[in-house]
Amino acid sequence: MSLLSLLIFIPLVAGLIILLLPSIWQQHYKYLALGAIVVQLLLSAYVYLNFDGSVYSGIDTQSKYQLVERLPWIRLDLGSFGALEIDYFLGIDGLSMPFLVLSSLVMLVALISSWEIKDNLKGFFALFLLLDTAVMGVFCALDFFLFYVFYELMLLPLYFLIGMWGGIRREYAAIKFFLYTLFGSVFMLLVIIGLYFSVTDPQTGNHTFNMLHMMNPDNYVQGSIFSALANQELFGIPARLLAFIVLFIAFAIKVPVVPLHTWLPDAHVEAPTPVSIILAGILLKIGGYGILRICFSIFPDAAIESAWWLGLIGVVSIIYGALNALAQKDLKRLIAYSSVSHMGFVMLGIASVTSEGISGAMMQMISHGFLSSMLFFLVGVIYTRVHDRQIPNFRGLALIMPKYTTFVMIAFFASLGLPGFSAFIAEAFSLIGAFNSESINGLLPRWMAVCGSLGMLLGAAYLLWTLQRMFFGKTRLWGGEDWRQKLTDLNGREIFALTSLSVMALLLGIIPSLAFDKMNASVLELIRLVNLR
Repeated sequence: MSLLSLLIFIPLVAGLIILLLPSIWQQHYKYLALGAIVVQLLLSAYVYLNFDGSVYSGIDTQSKYQLVERLPWIRLDLGSFGALEIDYFLGIDGLSMPFLVLSSLVMLVALISSWEIKDNLKGFFALFLLLDTAVMGVFCALDFFLFYVFYELMLLPLYFLIGMWGGIRREYAAIKFFLYTLFGSVFMLLVIIGLYFSVTDPQTGNHTFNMLHMMNPDNYVQGSIFSALANQELFGIPARLLAFIVLFIAFAIKVPVVPLHTWLPDAHVEAPTPVSIILAGILLKIGGYGILRICFSIFPDAAIESAWWLGLIGVVSIIYGALNALAQKDLKRLIAYSSVSHMGFVMLGIASVTSEGISGAMMQMISHGFLSSMLFFLVGVIYTRVHDRQIPNFRGLALIMPKYTTFVMIAFFASLGLPGFSAFIAEAFSLIGAFNSESINGLLPRWMAVCGSLGMLLGAAYLLWTLQRMFFGKTRLWGGEDWRQKLTDLNGREIFALTSLSVMALLLGIIPSLAFDKMNASVLELIRLVNLR
C-alpha cells in the first residue's frame, strides 16, 4: 500500500474502530481520532519533504506524477463496445501535494476544536473521519470516476455533521448545502460519462476514465462529442464549452463564487465550529483545485474562451463578499462573507492564465485555508463560553482576554493582507497576474486588477472596524457580570491550535518559496497545456 493510500484510509480505519468500540469507551473516541489525524499529518509532512518540485506533471506519462499507485478496480466486458475500465489510480503533483499538508493540519485543528462536542460522540467522530478520507481521496485521485466517488462521499458526513450537531436552523442549512452541491455534481456525472465515451486508452483501445488521457487531445475518438475536431453543439452551444460550463458550475458552488454562494453563510452560521473550520479551510479549496485540475486541464480551449467571464466573476465576488461582510453583525457570518471575497482572488488569478496569477491563486487557497480555520476557531472559542457571536454585544474584550485578543489581531491583520503574512503574497501575486494578463495573453483587462485591489481596502475596513468594536475601549458585555466570569482566556489546547496556524501563515509570508518551489513546475506545465490548445 502506497503512502497516498495510507493517507486516505488511516482515518477510515480509525472511524470503523470507533464504531465497533462499546459506548462505555466514548471518552476515548477523540483520542483514537486524534492519533489517526496525527499519523496522517506526519505522513503528509513526509510527503512534502520528499516531494520533488522540479518534476512537472504532464499528459504523456504518469511517471511525472509522484507516489503513483494504479490498480484495476472495476472491469466489465461490454461485448462489441469493448470493456469498462475503472482504476484505483492515485498520484500527486505540485497542484495537489500542498493541499494534502493543508488538509492534514486543518483536520487536526478541527479535531482539537471538537473537544467541546458532548453528544453522540461515536457518530460525530466516525463521520468526521469519513469526511477526512473523502477529502484526501479527492486530492489524490487521477481516475475521474474515483474522483467523483470521493467528491460525492464528502456530502454524506457533512450533511449529518451540520444537521445533527449544528445550531437552531441546522436542518435548513444542511439541506441547502446538500442540494446546492448535489445540483452541480449530478450534471458533472453527465460530463464524466460523455468524456468516458470520447477518450480511449492508447494501450488497450478501451474507453477510460483516466484524467491524464482526458488531458491529451491525441486520445480523443475522432468525431466524438468532446473531440476538439468534432465541432458538435448541444442546445446551440459548442459541446466542449458546455461541458466546461457544467464542470465550472459544479466546482464554483464549492468555491463559492457569486451568485452560487448563498449556501455558505447559512452553513457556517449553523454548523458546529469543527465543521465550519473544515468547510472554510478545506472544502472551498476543493472547488478551486477542481477548476485547475479538471476544467482547465481537460477543456483548456473553453477555459481560454471563458477567461474574461471568470475574471469578472472573481472581481464581483471580491467586492460583493467584502461589502456584505461590512454589513454583518454576526461575527461568524462576517467571516463567511469574507471567505467569499478572499476566494474571489483565486478566481481572478486562475482566469489570468499567467504563472504569477495561478501561483497566487494556489497560494491564496493555502493561505486562506490556514487563516479561515484560525478565524472560525476563534469564533468558536467565544461562542463556547457565552453562546453569543453578535458583534454589538461585546466591547473591550482585550482587557479580560489578552491572549485571545492577540491571536485575533494576528488573524485579522494576516487576513487583510499585511506584509509578512501569507495572504499578502497570495493577493499580490493574483493581482500581478491579472494586471499582466493583458500584455501577456490579452485575456483580462487591467481594470479587473484595479477593481480587485479594492477588495483589500474593504477587507481592512470590516476587519479593523470589528477589532475596534469588540476588543478596544472600556469593557461592556451584553451578558453583564455573568459573561465576565465565563469569558476566560485561552487554555493550552486552544493556544496550541492557534499557534500552529499562525506559524504557518507567517512562514508562508516570510518564505513563500516553501510553497512556490513545490508547485511552480506544475503551474508552468498547466499553462503550457492551456496554451497548447
